[in-house]
Amino acid sequence: MSTALPALAFAGIGLMGLPMTQRLLAAGFALTVWNRSSEKCAPLQALGAHAVASPAQLCAQADIVMLCLANTEVVREVVFGPGGIVETAKPGQLLVDFSSLEPAATRAMAAELHARCGMHWVDAPVSGGTPGAANGTLAIMAGGRVEDVERVRPILAHLGQRLTRMGDVGAGQVTKVCNQMIVACNALVIAEVVALAEQAGVDASLIAPALAGGFADSKPLQILAPQMAESQFEPVKWHVRTLLKDLDTAVKLSQQIGSATPLSGLAAQLMRQHGSQGNLERDPATLVQLYRAPKHQESQS
Repeated sequence: MSTALPALAFAGIGLMGLPMTQRLLAAGFALTVWNRSSEKCAPLQALGAHAVASPAQLCAQADIVMLCLANTEVVREVVFGPGGIVETAKPGQLLVDFSSLEPAATRAMAAELHARCGMHWVDAPVSGGTPGAANGTLAIMAGGRVEDVERVRPILAHLGQRLTRMGDVGAGQVTKVCNQMIVACNALVIAEVVALAEQAGVDASLIAPALAGGFADSKPLQILAPQMAESQFEPVKWHVRTLLKDLDTAVKLSQQIGSATPLSGLAAQLMRQHGSQGNLERDPATLVQLYRAPKHQESQS
């Protein structure tokens, strides 16, 4: 006896949303999509997705509505703004948010959504970047009711290698903050390492293979160090602005709960300095330019 797959909807067809939705379509799910720039839905429509003109229309056919959006303000607008999800959502439907948001804002929005229309919320931020999204190997950290997380587990198995329930709503976002603190600080120190090696006369392109398997090894090292050494900043796989947003969230959360995050605070300052130089939309591999001697930067431009 076969069980019909739940109907899905997805808002946010960006660097992560596109490969995630492609995987959901490949797995056979009926998918409704919306994006502020509607042309980004075209590749999915060619694969059988149904595009709609407003977030509210996502709820018409879907059992589960998924979001993968830029920040807290955008999620709030898509859910509660004019033509938003709250206008048509109903009990029994579930919202799954893959975005990286402020934990307190997530809890407040989840409570408001349920109070207004009975729809429950799972915050399920992801880690693994665009390669993880394309390969279905994301790490997914979830906050929400046990029954809601278990409801989406078979679906998210098509997107990630691991789904961990971290606690109630908001716990997934706290875990993502922790993840991004490690990633952003790692990216900045890798940039220091590459620039130091270059200025000391060492072939920086050998850093990543030389340290592979040792205590200093990490996915960011293996991805970023070669890009930095070769000044390979295109195509953009993720954005400086994303790391800055998440570092700011980490500092804000630490202040709210009285925890100390001095390294992440310094990382936020450095990331903001780099972003202010026209790099917000560029790949974090460009962070090496913070530390390179001017003559080296000129030779690489």
